[in-house]
Amino acid sequence: MSAPTVRKTYTIKEAAALTGLPASTLRYYESIGVITPISRGASSKHRVYTPEDLDLLTWVSCLSATGMSVSDMRRYIGNGALGAAAAPEQIELLKAQQEQLAVEAKSIALRKRYVALKIDYWQAIQDGDESRAAQLSDEARSLADDLKKTKKQ
Repeated sequence: MSAPTVRKTYTIKEAAALTGLPASTLRYYESIGVITPISRGASSKHRVYTPEDLDLLTWVSCLSATGMSVSDMRRYIGNGALGAAAAPEQIELLKAQQEQLAVEAKSIALRKRYVALKIDYWQAIQDGDESRAAQLSDEARSLADDLKKTKKQ
C-alpha cells in the first residue's frame, strides 16, 4: 500500500515571491477575473496556490510585463482553455501588443536621442563652441516636436 502523495501548495506570500507579482496584485487579478478564484484552505480560509496556479500567474506576470492591458490579459487567459479554436484571437491580441511595444520603442529611441543631443549641447557650451551649440539646439527643438507627436499616439 502506497502512501498518498502530498501536493505542494503555496501561500499568497510565497506565490508573490515566486511570480514577482505583489500579493495585492494577485488578489486584484482574482477579483476582476484575470485568473479564476484560488482555492482556500479548509481551516484557515487563506488562499492556497497550486503549482498550476503559479504557472498561470507566471504567464500573467509576463503579459503584464509587456504592458498588456488588464482586459486583454483577461481575454488572453480566458481564451487559453479554448485551445486551437482561440488561436486567431490570441494572435490578434499578441500582434496588437507587439505593435504597441513598437510604438513605445520608437518613443524611447527618440527620448534617448533627445538626451544625447542635450548632452552634446551642454558639452559644446562648456567648450565654448557656440556654433555647434546652436546647431544642436536646433536639432533638439526639431526632435522635441517629434516627441510631442509620439505622446499623442
